[in-house]
Amino acid sequence: MNTFNESSKRRWKTRIAYITAVFAAMALGLGSRAFAGRLPVVVAEHFGDALWAGMIYFGLRVCFAHKQISFALWCSLAFCFAIEFSQLYQAGWINRIRATTFGALVLGKGFLAADLVRYSAGIAVCSLIDAVWPWRKRS
Repeated sequence: MNTFNESSKRRWKTRIAYITAVFAAMALGLGSRAFAGRLPVVVAEHFGDALWAGMIYFGLRVCFAHKQISFALWCSLAFCFAIEFSQLYQAGWINRIRATTFGALVLGKGFLAADLVRYSAGIAVCSLIDAVWPWRKRS
């Protein structure tokens, strides 16, 4: 029974670390948009999308902390790419959702192939951070 408690505690600590990473990515991503005029152009143009994808990656890790890093990497890439390709669909009802702040943050507004590169870079960096971060210590 004691082994179960230790294992359960470790899983919750891991999930809390991933939740913290989700909120950090959110804060940094929103900050990159809010302070775009004060940031270097490369940061203002590219980091928001990379951080959004990183938030998706860490969100998947919250739900699937027991799975391998590669699972979250491929699932988050598939999710981000699906959202980006969904922007090719421009029906009135979904454009009204995209016109809201929340809708624009989640669904985006228009397809950009460059976003696919930004998402890939963000997810790659986050998965590398995940692989070397201290919470990944194995017993």
